[in-house]
Amino acid sequence: MKYPCTLLLTVLLVTAGCNRNNNDIVPEAIIPEDPATFTAVGQIDIGDKGAAEIAAYDPATKRLFVVNNSAGLASESAANFIDVVDISNPAAPVKIHSISLEPYGGAVNSLSVSAGNVAAAIQATVKTNNGKVVVFNTSDYKEIKTITVGALPDMITYTPDGRYILTANEGEPTTENYAVDPEGSISIIAVKENYAVTTVDFAAFAGKRAALEAGGFRIFGKSNDFVKDIEPEYITVASDSKTAWITLQENNGIAKIDIPSKTITGIFPLGFKDFNIAGNAIDVSDEDGKTELKNWPVKDVYMPDGIAVLETGGIPYLFTANEGDAREWGDFVEAVRIKDVKLDVTAFPDAAAIQAKARLGRLNITKFLGDKDGDGDYDELYAFGARSFSVWNGLTGAQVYDSKNELDQKVIEAGVYDDKRSDDKSIEPEGMAIGKIGKTPVAFVGMERVDAVAVYDISNPQRPKFLQLLKVGDAPEGVMIIAAKESPTKRSLLVVSSEDDGVIKLFSPAS
Repeated sequence: MKYPCTLLLTVLLVTAGCNRNNNDIVPEAIIPEDPATFTAVGQIDIGDKGAAEIAAYDPATKRLFVVNNSAGLASESAANFIDVVDISNPAAPVKIHSISLEPYGGAVNSLSVSAGNVAAAIQATVKTNNGKVVVFNTSDYKEIKTITVGALPDMITYTPDGRYILTANEGEPTTENYAVDPEGSISIIAVKENYAVTTVDFAAFAGKRAALEAGGFRIFGKSNDFVKDIEPEYITVASDSKTAWITLQENNGIAKIDIPSKTITGIFPLGFKDFNIAGNAIDVSDEDGKTELKNWPVKDVYMPDGIAVLETGGIPYLFTANEGDAREWGDFVEAVRIKDVKLDVTAFPDAAAIQAKARLGRLNITKFLGDKDGDGDYDELYAFGARSFSVWNGLTGAQVYDSKNELDQKVIEAGVYDDKRSDDKSIEPEGMAIGKIGKTPVAFVGMERVDAVAVYDISNPQRPKFLQLLKVGDAPEGVMIIAAKESPTKRSLLVVSSEDDGVIKLFSPAS
């Protein structure tokens, strides 16, 4: 479960001038920052595996609130915490408190801060039961409200105006046997209405299933139930707090929601990527003794995790980190290696050769796509995750950009590519954050399997420009920007939290 808290952040404005009287109108100036010069300025280790998955920041107290489930790995019922880290001096972060979540259920999955409150998304001890949102005060850590939401709230965010809290309730089935599969849903909590909650599912779109699937949307769970099979993953919200977009990772789609009416208004199927065209070459084997990007007769399912929005020219551009994910619940196993399937001899006349381990044989694909004529062999091959980030028009769902294999290339050039992941999802882009650094809108793409964050200038969202690659902790989950005006140093801060080593790293740009 990956569920960083990413929001579109506004540009820093600071008051300029001195020796003025109170009636003077002084223009506000943007602090100059170079987004290509982020360097590490501090870090803290708060635990081991399961610690530091997601962080949220409170500008009033200069504190990070950090998910820490390291105590809960052995059992869903074990104690979990929100760790509180003082970053008033980013060069020397200090853990000052832990909020125990033992009274509230199972693991905490995500956090969001607004107006002196931190909201936590907490799954039930039995993850298929309804989860909770618990709101705490960021100063004294006292509980303010507990709200029941849908099953397995995976990501949580306040709207920019603070009026609503949204949760993406993933509704995963029982881990052991798929015996129970809750409905995937979105909960909308009205903060100023005593935290009244409305939870909506996707039943209204069940009649559009055929059209959605024709566009690349996927319904393939054990129950084959449209509403239960949809699994919301991550949320981004427009700056006016009226519209949200939610990734439906396993389903290969993005949902759109009208927040004031608490209505899901659309689903965008994302289609597929072709690894056999120019610019999309990939490495497909972990047993060929080399790292080599080549074209192959394989398509890909985008399956985005993190999402963030940039609004410009009247268009909301949705940036997605196309991680990919395969379902495996008990005896229900989606992934299979190409060497273990039967290929259609017409579509793949060289089947025996390409199924060698040093070629396509090791690559994992989904069982549930590719047999176009239903005769038991595969006419097409579909891998998990696009190994890229993409940009989509938030009004129409149309793709306007894909990074193709540039992330792979940059990681290989930096000498940090992990060839042992070539047969699966490669670099696994997972986290996505957008913020303005100086005058420049910038995207930060966290890559789980290479422990790195790619930095892009997105002044033109249809042509992002690579700026730099940052090395971070082990398996980065949370990628967050603290705007300069809210930062303790009055410089922008990038906060990256990593789940496999509990390390939180802070970066800042030069002037």
